[in-house]
Amino acid sequence: MGMASEFRAFIARGNVLDLAVGVIIGAAFGKIVASLTDDIIMPVIGLATGGMDFSSKFILLGPIPAKYTGSPTDYAALKKAGVAMLGYGSFINAVINFVILGFVIFLIVKQANRLMPRPAPAPSGPTEVELLAEIRDSLKAR
Repeated sequence: MGMASEFRAFIARGNVLDLAVGVIIGAAFGKIVASLTDDIIMPVIGLATGGMDFSSKFILLGPIPAKYTGSPTDYAALKKAGVAMLGYGSFINAVINFVILGFVIFLIVKQANRLMPRPAPAPSGPTEVELLAEIRDSLKAR
């Protein structure tokens, strides 16, 4: 019973719940950014580069099995068949997703910092010289 109550107290803490909400929203936001990259940005880049589709770019590292009947240029089918290859096109897409996601997070944090009130400056006290002068004066007065 003690462990259950400790766990309940742990979960009920605000920062754990905030973290859980952040992870869930972050995962959903990641899907939105992936869709933005795959469905909007990459087709425009493909159009600008004459129809190049990065997601299907790869280098074969091993032979295609004799039992494989799909297209030798179908990255997804070859990957499913277990063919060894470097999918550098998927990596390019992942890098673009990361850059977009990082930039959007940068903009969100920048905006949040502008909207949050600045902390009030700490009240200034006496300087070191003034403190030393007070100590000297109190020692002289004794």
